[in-house]
Amino acid sequence: MTRTKSHNKLLHRFPAFITGLFLTAILSACGQSDNTDNQQSEVEAKTSQPATESTAKFQANKAGEGTEKLLALSSFQPAAKRAKVLFELPVWEKTPTEIDTSVSAAIEKGDKQLDAIATLSAEESNFANTIAALDDAFYQGLNVNDRIDVIRETSQKKAMRDKALEASKKIQAWYVAAGFREDVYKTVVAYAATRPRLRGEDAMLLKETLRDYRRNGMALPKEKRQQLKELKTELNNMSLEFAANITEAKVAVEFTAEELAGMPEDFLNNKELKTDKGTYKVKANVNWQYIAVMQNASNEETRKKLVTVRSNRAKKKNIPLFTKILKTRAQIATLLGYDNWADYRIETKMAKTAKTAFDFEQRLVQGLQPKFDDEMVLLQKLKADETGNPDAKIMLWDMRYYKNILKKTRYQVDTSKLKVFFELDNVLNGMFGIFEEIFGLKIEAVEPGYKWVDDLRLYAIIDSASGDPLGLIYMDLYPREDKYGHFAQFGVTTGKLLNDGFYQRPVVALIVNFPPATEDRPSLLKHSDVETLFHEFGHALHSVLTQAKYASFSGTSVPRDFVEAPSQMLENWVWDKSVLDRFAVDYRDPSKKIPEDTLDRMEQARFATIATWYRRQLSFGMLDLKLHMSSDEKDFDNFVKVSNDIMSKVYLAPPKDTAFVASFGHLAGGYDAGYYGYAWAEAISADMVSVFKKSPGGLMDKDVGKRLRDEIYAKGGSREIDESINAFLGRKRSLDPFFEYIGLGDKK
Repeated sequence: MTRTKSHNKLLHRFPAFITGLFLTAILSACGQSDNTDNQQSEVEAKTSQPATESTAKFQANKAGEGTEKLLALSSFQPAAKRAKVLFELPVWEKTPTEIDTSVSAAIEKGDKQLDAIATLSAEESNFANTIAALDDAFYQGLNVNDRIDVIRETSQKKAMRDKALEASKKIQAWYVAAGFREDVYKTVVAYAATRPRLRGEDAMLLKETLRDYRRNGMALPKEKRQQLKELKTELNNMSLEFAANITEAKVAVEFTAEELAGMPEDFLNNKELKTDKGTYKVKANVNWQYIAVMQNASNEETRKKLVTVRSNRAKKKNIPLFTKILKTRAQIATLLGYDNWADYRIETKMAKTAKTAFDFEQRLVQGLQPKFDDEMVLLQKLKADETGNPDAKIMLWDMRYYKNILKKTRYQVDTSKLKVFFELDNVLNGMFGIFEEIFGLKIEAVEPGYKWVDDLRLYAIIDSASGDPLGLIYMDLYPREDKYGHFAQFGVTTGKLLNDGFYQRPVVALIVNFPPATEDRPSLLKHSDVETLFHEFGHALHSVLTQAKYASFSGTSVPRDFVEAPSQMLENWVWDKSVLDRFAVDYRDPSKKIPEDTLDRMEQARFATIATWYRRQLSFGMLDLKLHMSSDEKDFDNFVKVSNDIMSKVYLAPPKDTAFVASFGHLAGGYDAGYYGYAWAEAISADMVSVFKKSPGGLMDKDVGKRLRDEIYAKGGSREIDESINAFLGRKRSLDPFFEYIGLGDKK
């Protein structure tokens, strides 16, 4: 999605550990799966300008150093002590043995804490030693697993990646088992039976703990609980395998220069792509290569071949695996008394029921139909004119290409030429300044200490008024072999109020894939890359600005169909001329800024094909819901056909005999029965950003920014999410701004 960039690694909702659904997230938001990656980096535009002082600066930053002196983390410790916070980096596991040791230690400590809860009598039990203690018992495991997750997706050593996958399975199996401990459950129920008078976050934690135990089947007979435990353990392992199969699926297609007609010169000159035979080997699993070809290659057969290979890259392993995943999910839902897996998964979200989610998506599909039809006619005419065939039809592999043609011809927008305005460090510094001003922050570059890659960066987030340290954000900015291939925020250390009264401030990592600097130019981003950066940094702010007491509610631990909204709204900042002028300057001549008419034409181009863009996203959401609302094993055995049929009906037909859904990571990584949440959250995002737009200071309004920080970011999931949304809006939420944005007017 252009408006929801790569989705963050499962922004863990902590009670999910108790329910045994501690799944590895696949692609985020904040972002996209392999099927929603149209925002990913395209090939670099050719620039012949000589290296400048600015280029040299960014060449230095390729080593993660930059030209400014980095602060030592120790320099923040006096302020941390004064604020009673722990502001520190984790001790990273550097060998497979250290991974094993960390996991074993976390499990051992967690078991001891759970044992202590289990031995409490009804008279001894209270909120602190029972309910809050559960949050404590899973905390070390949470942080260990999050570190392992980062290692699995970023380590340059295969042995570490393999060990991290093995360790994730082990710790998740422990979480499943812990959620089924009857002795702990009895203590919790006995305490709840005293009807304690709790308020705020404490009351919320008790309520959700009881809910999660119910959803975990603790009221079932013992033999059914054992069956459920086995199914959940198996499901977790299969989900990890599904993700690993996608990551490991490396497929390439060899093309001649003639077959790559239309490609930019710098693409054809890229040494990474050239073979000894004078041909080009394009990696279908590498996003920037794939998207560059799909947007620029004029040969239709080239585009068709590449999308076909990409769509089938995990087919052999993941078709039988996902069939089993679907059947296992259905079994779990039936055991727990739900009609289907979708109803089970959506119960804890804003939508509450699968029907509500499906109806929301269906309403958008129907509402967009007239504009979708008009857009398809427009694109078909472009193809007919180019091919000379008046009966030419727009196929799936044509969409990126003819949308790009439309941008260049009708709107005179060539995004590759705009990249000179988006030098990476200019963008970073500009973004930092914007969020410092809006949210009352100070962002400082810090020495990272241990680095898993040489150009790793680290930033400290400080409250500008008090000087209190708030959090730390790693940035792993550039693509490399075997690295996570999309854009996401990963948790590292979750925020939590500790028993000694100190607050553990959060640490997160942005794992992204922006184009690196070359010998003659710095790292240059597309405008959509800048959107991605603002979005993902929004997730990071949501995490590090938390003030929630419990890890269960910290930061992005909010309903899954809301979690994207606070980040989606920040994408609006990069479409505002006054905001862009703060940092979007030509790196060769800083006096030059993006002309206002160019930005206007970019906006027009975006809305010219907004219906086809949304219908594509809605097709993913609807096939996800359809598969998980079913209890018919025929649908599970034929999930590829079911998915392709929905894709064909709502958007465009996939290539014949392909199975794109087998590499659709969201379906097995935390967004199962939840992909609808992107559009759902976007509706909330549009409503939230309307508050900024109507304020005296517009998008830079500090009062509204403070309210966003206090009512959304700081609260996390510590209260009902509608309460937080309404507190920020100053009213009940409305769909009107979203419907207006996508051109549906007053259609509700």
